[in-house]
Amino acid sequence: MRKSRIFLILALLCIIVTGGVTWNNLNSGNDKSKVSDVSVIDQAYSLITQKSVYGTKEEELIEGAIRGMANAIQDPYSTYYTEKEAALHKQSLAGQRVGIGIEITEKNGKFIVVAPVKSSPAEKAGIRPFDEIVQVDDQRLEGKTIGELMQMIQGKAGEKVTLVLYRPSTERHIKVSVERAEMNNETVTSKVLELDEANIGYISISMFGERTAEEWVNATQKLVSEDVEGLIVDLRDNPGGYLHSVAAVVSSIEKANTTFAYMQNGAGEMEPLKTSNIEAEEFYLNTMKKLPIVVLQNEGSASASEVMAGAVQSWERAIIVGSKSFGKGTVQETWGLENGGELKLSTNKWLTPEREWIHGKGIQADVEVEQHPLFLLELIPLSGEFGKGDFSEEIAYTQKVLSGLGYSITRTDGFFDEDTAESVVQYRKKNKLKNGRQMDDEFFASIREQVTSYKQNMENDVQLNMGISVMMNRLKGDI
Repeated sequence: MRKSRIFLILALLCIIVTGGVTWNNLNSGNDKSKVSDVSVIDQAYSLITQKSVYGTKEEELIEGAIRGMANAIQDPYSTYYTEKEAALHKQSLAGQRVGIGIEITEKNGKFIVVAPVKSSPAEKAGIRPFDEIVQVDDQRLEGKTIGELMQMIQGKAGEKVTLVLYRPSTERHIKVSVERAEMNNETVTSKVLELDEANIGYISISMFGERTAEEWVNATQKLVSEDVEGLIVDLRDNPGGYLHSVAAVVSSIEKANTTFAYMQNGAGEMEPLKTSNIEAEEFYLNTMKKLPIVVLQNEGSASASEVMAGAVQSWERAIIVGSKSFGKGTVQETWGLENGGELKLSTNKWLTPEREWIHGKGIQADVEVEQHPLFLLELIPLSGEFGKGDFSEEIAYTQKVLSGLGYSITRTDGFFDEDTAESVVQYRKKNKLKNGRQMDDEFFASIREQVTSYKQNMENDVQLNMGISVMMNRLKGDI
């Protein structure tokens, strides 16, 4: 508790802000409690505990002080969790949890989405990387901590939480309602893509959790048993996770004792991280080290997934297809504190095998491919009735859908103009809806069905199809 009190006073000195009426009492520092070997800390502690008009419990002061110190680092990935917040944080990488499935970071007082977990309620609701969360239900987030935000988002399965997001790409605020769910954190899924020329293994890693390495080996063993000729590894919207899970995955595709990343501490000392031998059948291991690999990534691929992408790119073991990754180049460690809370700190930078620090820059794809705008569109609730001259979020969304479907749309800002009206007429006629020039519930139901169908069709996944094309060229020896 002695150390906690020292931390308490240090942080309080950093975060005290005076405002309104200030009363200077020249004798205020005479009555002091001895809590440290630094006199100014003892003085400040005495002032706060003895003179403040607001009675605050010591444990609350301690938690506020530790949180203040973590914030003073000005690192979005260093934070303090209370005992309750720590329990919620541990769930995020556990085998099972209740929530919406989202990775969040704090930057300059803003809460930014790193990525939604694949197939999570958050992804299904249309939450995207770089969205800024500004409100949860009816509570604005000014002055909140990331731990408090986590508590606000968490809840019971089946309950809904409403988020207001600011989306920089469209410079608009959007509101989404997300139903919390029990999520089995199965982080690896796979299937065989049966193509005319060859069978290709497709394997997706949604995050690097506790059991990812085991799931990866099981999935790839099955693919190898089905005689696939190459692997497409999908790391899109993978927000990261445990470094040891990445180590196990890359160890299965490269010989032992190969550097897959470097750790650099605050003193600048650099330590190589190397692949190791894993326990598995010799035929499987030999096959895995020979199979050609294509990796898919996007702006939601962060942290641990970037470690993997950086390794295979540096080794020239795989070709990366998609867009530039998120750009998180630090590694965090977590310590339990005496009060039941946890302190998470960025303790190392990680660098690629070529000793490049990708923080804030991301990893460039070898083959850059932008997704079709319609494939990227989220599914949002649509209702109401709108006509020419109206302006709304529902209209803007529908204009983007109609444009993506090939209709003649000149604006997508939410203003219902004549071109929009004509496109609505054409869409209604083509899809056998009631005649009209307005958007209504029947029209919106059809639009949602169109977007859902489009996103579920693998042929519309431009990045995946480019990955397949690159793989086929590799198998032919053209790359």
